[in-house]
Amino acid sequence: MAGTSTSSSGPTGASTSEAPRQRLALAAMLFAVSMTFIDQTIVSIAAPSITQELGLSASGMQWVVNAYLLSLAAFFALGGRLSDLFGHRRIMLIGTLLFVVSSVLCGCVPEGGLAQTWLIVFRATQGLGAALMFPAALAVVIAVFPVERRGRALALFFGLSGALTAIGPLLGGWLTTWTWRAIFWVNVPVAVVAIVLTVLARIPESRRPERLDVVGAVLVAVGMGLSVLGFQQASAWGWSSVATWACIVGGLAILLLFLGYERRTSQPLIDFDVFRDRAFTIDNLVLFFAMLAFVPVFFFASVYAQVSLSASPNQAALFLLYFFIGFGIASQWGGKILDKRGARPAMKIGCALGAVGFYLWAQKMTDLSMHDQWPYVALSGAGIGFLLAPASTDAVNRSIGASYGEVTGITQTVRNYAAAVGMAVFGTVLTHVSTDRISSTLQDRGLPADEADSAARQVAEAVTGHPDGQGPSGDGPVAKALQSAGDAIRMDFAEANQWVFYGMAIALAVAFVCSLAHPGTRVTEQPPES
Repeated sequence: MAGTSTSSSGPTGASTSEAPRQRLALAAMLFAVSMTFIDQTIVSIAAPSITQELGLSASGMQWVVNAYLLSLAAFFALGGRLSDLFGHRRIMLIGTLLFVVSSVLCGCVPEGGLAQTWLIVFRATQGLGAALMFPAALAVVIAVFPVERRGRALALFFGLSGALTAIGPLLGGWLTTWTWRAIFWVNVPVAVVAIVLTVLARIPESRRPERLDVVGAVLVAVGMGLSVLGFQQASAWGWSSVATWACIVGGLAILLLFLGYERRTSQPLIDFDVFRDRAFTIDNLVLFFAMLAFVPVFFFASVYAQVSLSASPNQAALFLLYFFIGFGIASQWGGKILDKRGARPAMKIGCALGAVGFYLWAQKMTDLSMHDQWPYVALSGAGIGFLLAPASTDAVNRSIGASYGEVTGITQTVRNYAAAVGMAVFGTVLTHVSTDRISSTLQDRGLPADEADSAARQVAEAVTGHPDGQGPSGDGPVAKALQSAGDAIRMDFAEANQWVFYGMAIALAVAFVCSLAHPGTRVTEQPPES
């Protein structure tokens, strides 16, 4: 293998004298990836303000969130492979620079007709930067720490990044009161710290002298893009639309074509032989179903708090903070369980807690009381915290020939594709159920069915139906009906969110069933370098 020797870069060569370098490397990678986590939550807090100022549609705002997630999912496998081929440190730094430049451009979006396209494009390039950065950063941590200490190190990695993510909603709430544009600009100082710490850590570089599978990269990106486009646009096109199913079925067909191509090529983008390991397959199934809820929960909980609970952005941020408190505490326990007993017990506990937490949280949503919900919000976060690091670490520990970038790319592709699908499907559910319930409310107040349906679609499309802040003007019958139905519409929106959060509970329940099939074996030795 080109680059540094195994003794200098491999985890088996770690010693007490290397501990300071390990800590610096962990801190550097933590700051780098924290930007990707912060941007998933901070944008959700600012969504209503962005929508109002730029005049975005609900589907447009969801694409601002989803473009980032979709780009992550589409390019993570490529990022992991590039990390193996050209060096984890180098690709991490390139990804960080692309991410922070895109962040600045997102904050500089002009008002007017170009705004939505501008924001979606540069959110997508942010996602590309994150797709390059994250697998490389995680591969650095894995390469620096020996396998017997890796569970604790990655528990710190995911737990502390989760804790830093908790700063996202708080910071987003505070910055949004000044300008929502600052939520993107805040990435600049974080990136500077990450780059400085990376240089100070003197992380050894390693490369794999192989070719890049360009055809595979194109196929996986197009397949994922088309399928998520179909899920996302189902709310606008309808589930009976030919276009909806053409995108979904076409995207899945291209992904199957990608699978066939990868099995035939000599140096594939993804080596699917790793899925012969039953534990690796189960790890990824658990991550897929858990991630259907994990990233979308930030967007839907934030909008629910600001619409149904009439919360300010700062209050919505505090609402999400309960989730991260549970997440941060449980992630440390999950790492300890992984080191002592393997991934299976931690995944089972996490999936069960998550399913119960999301179910109880959904039940309490129609109480319209933030105080009554916080224990279940924290329980939901604890469930995700328990399972995330063990499932991810166990999967990566089973890498073929120590190809950490490639295997990290697989797991992160699964995670982010699931998050994009979750955003799309749950967004469709929320839009349809909100429209139906608001239409029924308006018809009860005397509006004809056609007018009620049209007004309900407009309210649902606006995402935030906050009647105090965005009530309709004029004195026509539709405006009067909407103005008088403010409290009822808040309840309608809460009931629609119940469907979403019940769906998240079901996803965690399916993840629990998958975790039962994990063989319970543990990785205790370093896989050989190829």
